[in-house]
Amino acid sequence: MRKYTLPGLLLLFIMLPLQAQQGMARLQKQETATQLIVDNKPFLVLGGELGNSSASSIENIQRIFPKLQRMGLNTVLVPAYWDLLEPIEGTYDFTLIDKAIYQARENQLKVIFLWFGAWKNSMSCYAPLWFKENYKKYPRVHTQTGKPLEIASSFSENVYQADSRAFSQLMKRIAAIDKEEGTVVMVQIENEIGMLEDARDYSADANKRFNAPVPETLTDYLQKNKQTLHPQMLEKWKTQGYLTKGNWQEVFGADIYTDEIFMAWSYAQYVERMAQVARSIHNVPLYVNAAMNSRGRKPGQYPSAGPLAHLIDVWHCGAPGVDLLAPDLYDNGFTDWVAQYKLHNNPLFIPEIRLADNDGVRAFYVFGEHDAIGFCPFSIEDAPDDPQSPLIQSYAKLNELMPLLTRYQGKGVMNGLLFDEKNKERILHQDDLKITCRHYFTLPWDSRATNGSVWPEGGGILLKLNKNEYLIAGSGIVIEFEHRNEKKVILAQCLGEDGFTLNGENKDQQKAEKWSGLRTGIGSVDEVSINGDGSFRYIRRLNGDQDHQGRHVRISSGQFSILHVKLYEYN
Repeated sequence: MRKYTLPGLLLLFIMLPLQAQQGMARLQKQETATQLIVDNKPFLVLGGELGNSSASSIENIQRIFPKLQRMGLNTVLVPAYWDLLEPIEGTYDFTLIDKAIYQARENQLKVIFLWFGAWKNSMSCYAPLWFKENYKKYPRVHTQTGKPLEIASSFSENVYQADSRAFSQLMKRIAAIDKEEGTVVMVQIENEIGMLEDARDYSADANKRFNAPVPETLTDYLQKNKQTLHPQMLEKWKTQGYLTKGNWQEVFGADIYTDEIFMAWSYAQYVERMAQVARSIHNVPLYVNAAMNSRGRKPGQYPSAGPLAHLIDVWHCGAPGVDLLAPDLYDNGFTDWVAQYKLHNNPLFIPEIRLADNDGVRAFYVFGEHDAIGFCPFSIEDAPDDPQSPLIQSYAKLNELMPLLTRYQGKGVMNGLLFDEKNKERILHQDDLKITCRHYFTLPWDSRATNGSVWPEGGGILLKLNKNEYLIAGSGIVIEFEHRNEKKVILAQCLGEDGFTLNGENKDQQKAEKWSGLRTGIGSVDEVSINGDGSFRYIRRLNGDQDHQGRHVRISSGQFSILHVKLYEYN
């Protein structure tokens, strides 16, 4: 038996809480990337969010979670409903919370709880009936015309206290049954918080605060961070001459976007208080999610004042205890939306995206291009558990790749690729290479490219391992490598199904040109799988027709693969 001296015992007792804390999920920087650390190693959330009502019964949880394991998920996002947690004021029922955690463990899943508290998609629909009925104690917001809405007021201390008490009970329950296991890896505070119909609350209390001076905390923050403010925020403040004193309209101007800034400050401060409650009980990463300001809508037409990209400075100042702002994505323009949320001061996490076949390649893109923390299609239980479905194929390969992706995140050696029929090509320059990446259907031999079929998105990850050594993974992509000093004949050629030039007898197309400089060739292309330590396991060599006799590297549409590529130089 090991014996401890009194000082040794004291040191042991001091270290135990620290060791427990280190075992909990946390965020950690690796160069320019922020990583989620789970079980003391970097972790990519290959997740899915349940539909709003899917975790509201034990039977549903028991039925759904085994399916998610079969699909290859490692994380499930689960609503925690205030109305079911506290159906009678002061009486708490943790049956669903416990069941979700225990079922997750049985199915080797991690859990991210979504607090459906005072607000869910702006509305207070998940508040208990005893809260809704007592609107004098728990007031609602009002539109400019005086219309009360089913949206609890963020200016009400009674609203905050009721919401916070229930939320604190949730966090205490998680801590009580999960502190050692670490099944719960993140918590979302509220859901798509924001103001609808009008850009801000027009209740008497809100109007009083709107006409009061802008808090010095915010104006000091804007001054201190002037060089890195979001361009929209900087321009808004600039139009008023960068004033630091005055009411909200004097500092930011008289329009609905000022109304939105004012409301964002209120929501952010409310959420910060919730975050501090969570931190004091069970310190796991926290985030808030946003419904997008898309389709040309104005504040109030979308949930105004939520944690949107153009309001990131207000939210960072008002809610510094929140780790990240996360987009919920249901609109076109995927690459533009995600770029707005991968910022120097905000890591990218996608807790909710429309469930679609293209999600498989989009997951590859965000991990490769933006060092994403995670990717989670919505209503995941409705996805097929067919092993050939794109999302299941994608998650299987990403799970293999996780040791390598997490090793290289933030180091500037990865790119994400995403193509469709309109955006077919991307050219990258690395070392002495020009790397041309395209959609697979740009090749001449797949009939779906020209027969009117809708092109599925193609996407993947290009990871530079060393000079002239790459890992390429994904689906529906083709990549060519050229030396930057290479001079070549450029011909207007038309290729046949075999990839050779049509009308090859036309000598006008065969004019010679003197070559100079090095050329880059494909030395080998091996299909591989990735072991848990990041090493490769050889599957097969792809040559001849599979790399078009050394002309390119490709992965067919509908097929997900990991390829290890070695290049060489010659002249």
